[in-house]
Amino acid sequence: MVILSIKPLIAVGVSALASLLILSSGRNPNLREFWTFLAGVIKLLVVVSMIPLVLSGNTLEYTVVEFFQGISIKFRVDALGLMFASTASLLWILNSVYSIGYMRSLKEHAQTRYFACFAGALSAAMGAAFSANLLTLYLFYEVITLVTYPLVSHKETPEAFTGARKYITYLLGTSKAFLLPAIVLTYTVAGTLEFSKSGIFQAGNPILLTVIYALFIAGFAKAAIMPFHSWLPAAMVAPTPVSALLHAVAVVKVGVFSILRVILFVFGVDMLKKLGVGLPTAFVVSFTIITASIIALTKDNLKARLAYSTISQLSYIVLGAALLTPSGITGGVIHITNHAFAKITLFFCAGSIYVASHKTNISEMAGIGRKMPFTMGAFSLAMLGMLGVPGSGGFITKWYLVVGSMEANSLIVLFVLLTSAVLNAAYFLPIVYTAFFNSPREEDGHGHGTEIRENPYIVVPLMITAIGSIVLGFYPDVLLAFIRGM
Repeated sequence: MVILSIKPLIAVGVSALASLLILSSGRNPNLREFWTFLAGVIKLLVVVSMIPLVLSGNTLEYTVVEFFQGISIKFRVDALGLMFASTASLLWILNSVYSIGYMRSLKEHAQTRYFACFAGALSAAMGAAFSANLLTLYLFYEVITLVTYPLVSHKETPEAFTGARKYITYLLGTSKAFLLPAIVLTYTVAGTLEFSKSGIFQAGNPILLTVIYALFIAGFAKAAIMPFHSWLPAAMVAPTPVSALLHAVAVVKVGVFSILRVILFVFGVDMLKKLGVGLPTAFVVSFTIITASIIALTKDNLKARLAYSTISQLSYIVLGAALLTPSGITGGVIHITNHAFAKITLFFCAGSIYVASHKTNISEMAGIGRKMPFTMGAFSLAMLGMLGVPGSGGFITKWYLVVGSMEANSLIVLFVLLTSAVLNAAYFLPIVYTAFFNSPREEDGHGHGTEIRENPYIVVPLMITAIGSIVLGFYPDVLLAFIRGM
């Protein structure tokens, strides 16, 4: 049943309003951060209040403006969007607390701009999650790019501006060159941009539909599928909480979420099977999974290694959907949340290490686990999720992906998943070994006598997200309930 409700508009608008309040409170840091936290709590409560309605089979809708038939700015809350929104709104609160500790500890400049843009990014992410059609999704997709540019260039160094320029050039360039034409062609062929569970293409020229599909995949460059991926490592010049936002909460997750929307709600499984593009897509993203993992092995900088890990892990989501099997789609969809909890923890840990010791390279972190037990303990827990160890959320993801590959009768995809698991271990386990079992070199000294202390504002959020990544492994029904509602 469709229920008219203003709740999705409130969920989108609360953090947009918070941006304005934050900007007006720049001279009062405590008030500024109060608005940040309050908006996060309100957003989470609004999102959570929609869960019982949606999981009982209802859909919530709100039309902002309708230009003409089939073209409108409209919100619709379904199970897929609500799962993404629930993840993002919860992690935003934790990232806000973490950001306060991080930004204050380092005495970062332009903190008011930082928190305002942060809130704006989450507002846009909610808009994308609750989009009822391609036009609404496109608008919020672009807003995310624009509002996160100041976050990527936050340090205002030549390196930061270079990375931010690459970031915005890739994301705006691909959306204009590929995504916008795909949307125009979709409306031309289908006569609507509204998402539908059965897909909106009832018929059409197979070649043209295949071209439209390829344009969509290339246009959503936030998904970081190779070769449209190099903006993501370049964006690592941003402060670590921004990196966590990019990788776990908003930017890249909106990219893969948008691809899921196209696969499941624009084309639909049946149409993609007719076009025969499912397994070719799976093979393309498999290349990204393996190649990014190999590159991660070569990176000594912790954030750079995590960035290439993200590129690899994101493609699991697209891979699962591209298999066009029930288990594959399940694995891909739930990995949005499983990856979010584990990856935000890893970036939180990287930031904690930097705040405490100013270390950025893995080779410099010998013995730091004994100095920062909570940070590296949380890193180890989140790593289990990345490896897919039983008992972690990542294991549930990989279980469904493996079953999905067998349902699709693809030994190649199964081989990719197994190879990827080995590569994940190869680039993650040395980090933990170095931190706990290697002794620091004399010249390191971890700051030549400077005592390393973990900041509670930083440690508490990363411990919560680390535990969350494990809880999702023991209670997968938390996510599977959303799958059943799709």
